[in-house]
Amino acid sequence: MSEKQRILLVDDDPNISHLVRLYLEKEGFAVTEAARGDDALKSFQQDPPALVLLDVMLPGMDGLQVLREIRKSSKAPVIMLTARDETFDKVLGLELGADDYITKPFETKELVARVKAVLRRAPAAEEPAAQDDVLRFPQLTVSLARYEVTYEGRELDMPPKELEVLYYLASHPNMVFTREQLLERVWGFDFFGDSRTVDVHIKRLREKLPECEKYGWEIHTVWRVGYKFEYKAN
Repeated sequence: MSEKQRILLVDDDPNISHLVRLYLEKEGFAVTEAARGDDALKSFQQDPPALVLLDVMLPGMDGLQVLREIRKSSKAPVIMLTARDETFDKVLGLELGADDYITKPFETKELVARVKAVLRRAPAAEEPAAQDDVLRFPQLTVSLARYEVTYEGRELDMPPKELEVLYYLASHPNMVFTREQLLERVWGFDFFGDSRTVDVHIKRLREKLPECEKYGWEIHTVWRVGYKFEYKAN
């Protein structure tokens, strides 16, 4: 029997932690709990989990600070939990490298589905390189197996979801995808909420790939529809 995947659950509300833990353990996960941000960071550094469920509002160190520290050394999947239904929190969490967010109050079954969806994507970085997994365009190389992006001869620091959005668009050049399609195909689930998640990732990609249009390709916005990787081969 394979070893259980371990989730680090970080929330200072004991009622929420207890309920989420019951559901996760019922689904076959092992769970480590922390009620403070600083304790969560220590736990992560001592024994990295398969995934982190991280509340934003925490004593000791808030969730966004914890996420910043995690991203300095690890690309482990992180799902943010927040009681604030504010765009700022969601956007900032995604920009810092969170893989997903879910707003309280939430359906526990939905949370478990999100956990499974994110974990389904995570092992890809550990798998052997698949045939034709590397996309090559002028001054751009994207490897999904190695989770590496090279632009203008230098490797970019790019969170997993940003890379996956870029890879998906670039693997279908000149095809237009709606935000909902990208959420479903990159995140792997039906997204319950607004589509700003995609917009944030596109914005970050454009910042990291400046002036790319001079090489004959760019991430193009199709007004009122979505996005496409536009490529004009010479």
